[in-house]
Amino acid sequence: MKTFVHRGQITKVVFGSGTRSRIPEEVDALGCGRVLILCTPGQVDQASKIRELLGAAAVGTFTEAAPHTPVEVTEKAVAYAESVEADCVLAIGGGSTIGLGKAIAVRTGLPQLALPTTYAGSEMTPILGETEGHKKTTRRLPEVLVRTVVYDVDLTLTFPAAISVVSGINAMAHAVEALYAQDRDPVAFLMAGEALDSLTRSLPVVAWRPDDAEARADALYGAWLAGTCLGTVGMALHHKVCHVLGGTFGLPHAETHTVVLPHVVAYNRSAAPEAMARIAWALAWDDAASGLFDFAGRLGAPRALRDLGMPESGIEQAADLIVRDGYWNPRPVERDAVRALLTRAWAGETP
Repeated sequence: MKTFVHRGQITKVVFGSGTRSRIPEEVDALGCGRVLILCTPGQVDQASKIRELLGAAAVGTFTEAAPHTPVEVTEKAVAYAESVEADCVLAIGGGSTIGLGKAIAVRTGLPQLALPTTYAGSEMTPILGETEGHKKTTRRLPEVLVRTVVYDVDLTLTFPAAISVVSGINAMAHAVEALYAQDRDPVAFLMAGEALDSLTRSLPVVAWRPDDAEARADALYGAWLAGTCLGTVGMALHHKVCHVLGGTFGLPHAETHTVVLPHVVAYNRSAAPEAMARIAWALAWDDAASGLFDFAGRLGAPRALRDLGMPESGIEQAADLIVRDGYWNPRPVERDAVRALLTRAWAGETP
């Protein structure tokens, strides 16, 4: 007999090609009329196009979203939102921009819309991670859930192949942890498996033919499913490791997830056999951990933390932080084993 609690969430999703044209309509549906657009410095051109689409409803653009959602950036954005009297925020981009939108929402109560351009999946979760003083704190807050997400496959066609690959593997990490999360449920397990199937078949095509619209749609579909899984069930060791590494050493988000994932899966191999079998099935590989490692290598993705800028001397500090206030995990989180995991990931060794 299965015993579980399923926690649903209400986020309106608009998925397709050219769907960004519906943004003014979706703003109206929320009863809003003064939109603050959020983006990173590298997405100013895209934000300008959306501002033209919104016309007078766009009251400002904040262009300083940054990785790991630094509190000092959020405070500046909140002050700007108040100065233009915004009644909602529209985040354009990936996890950095969407994280900023959530951080603004939790401080102001403003409703959010998102126009994702990566496979990060943050737009589908009530999870807010913020960094202050080189420490990243992650919270699950229902009030930061994005109200409306507009997925426009067309916006991903120019997403560089190399970045698409690591962003997609980051999405795979959400699905992987949903398979063995403490509060997993049958719906999340099904969605996570479908997400892995979509991403494992689409990312190789995206890597070799970045302008393949069908592959892009399949990858974005998988990312949506994976993000939804992360939003409805909890996280485990993989996300704790990545949050510590990103917040402490300033490592790039998606690349860090890509390097760490095979090693955490190897760590949990004996404790989550059903999850391991589903991962291996999606990869068409005998072993989930080595299959993920090989998959990343075939797509030219990074496989060593040292290549991302992590100092070898940081392994001990990271192990301490991961064990302290750790997330639930199917296998107990033990310092010596975590240190060994980090050592292999730092060197890029096979898990």
